[in-house]
Amino acid sequence: MMLFLVLAPFGTFAVLMVLTSPLIALLASAAVALATIAYDLSQGKSVKMLAAGAAVLFAAVGAYLALFDGSMSGHNVRLAVDLGLLVIALGSIVLRLPFTLQYAVESVEPEISRLPAFLTINYVLTWAWSAAFVLMLIADIAMIYAPGMPLWVGVGIAFAARNIAVIFTKWYPAHRRAKLIAQSH
Repeated sequence: MMLFLVLAPFGTFAVLMVLTSPLIALLASAAVALATIAYDLSQGKSVKMLAAGAAVLFAAVGAYLALFDGSMSGHNVRLAVDLGLLVIALGSIVLRLPFTLQYAVESVEPEISRLPAFLTINYVLTWAWSAAFVLMLIADIAMIYAPGMPLWVGVGIAFAARNIAVIFTKWYPAHRRAKLIAQSH
């Protein structure tokens, strides 16, 4: 459920970019991001940097489209969003609060979250997501500067990068936990 909520604004954006205009996709995605924040708050959880950043990002790019450049291409909109996500991820590392940490702290026992390895795992996960965002940016740039490239190539790269990051996010903490348990015996 948690991963679904985390990815819901981005899934909304991806689907609506195919079905509707970029402005509708951006505004709907901002609304979904705000809804995930409201849900977290209703459950007594904290506002997450990624969700808040996504809400601001989608709303800001949407406002730019509505007010200044309504003709901005879908490829350029995706580029702006993916660049914004990379800034959020790298910004969280610079702030020494990897964005995955907020989700992880709420899903483990407090004593586990105080272990040094716990923070290290979250840095690794945030770097992995940053790498995925870089791959998405490369796909976006390729679609802009190689307009003859089939759409499925860019979409495929973005889909693969995101899914590999999701799989890694599920696998890596369990792998590290098993390794730490084996070392303690």
